[in-house]
Amino acid sequence: MVKIIMGLKGSGKTKRLVDMVREAVDADHGDVVCIEKDKKLTYDIPYRARLIDAGEYGIGTYEFLQGFISGLHAGNYDITHIFVDNFYKLVGDKSIDALDRFVTWLDAFSTSQNVEFVLSVSSELENATDNIKSHVI
Repeated sequence: MVKIIMGLKGSGKTKRLVDMVREAVDADHGDVVCIEKDKKLTYDIPYRARLIDAGEYGIGTYEFLQGFISGLHAGNYDITHIFVDNFYKLVGDKSIDALDRFVTWLDAFSTSQNVEFVLSVSSELENATDNIKSHVI
């Protein structure tokens, strides 16, 4: 399952994502990963969740991010949730079409590997495609 928290800067996306990370950790049925560009959430994310500073890995394309996510899962089949904060800060292409293609891939990956994804995306909902809107929470 792919869920997208979408809104403009300052609309509370990160707070909502952090709350969802806490809920996933409290469910205690698998490993939880949170990916962010910097280490801004170090004190907000529970210690039982794995916080990854993606800035250390030079993620800049959707293809790199797909490989990164695939590698995370290949190294740990116990991952049940992956959260990505400030999605557009990780990838260079901020077009809605590129995001749509990525969400399609992510949805297929999520289904086949039984991993739930939550992305926070800084964009207006009115710009989203129908596919993206179907994942917005």
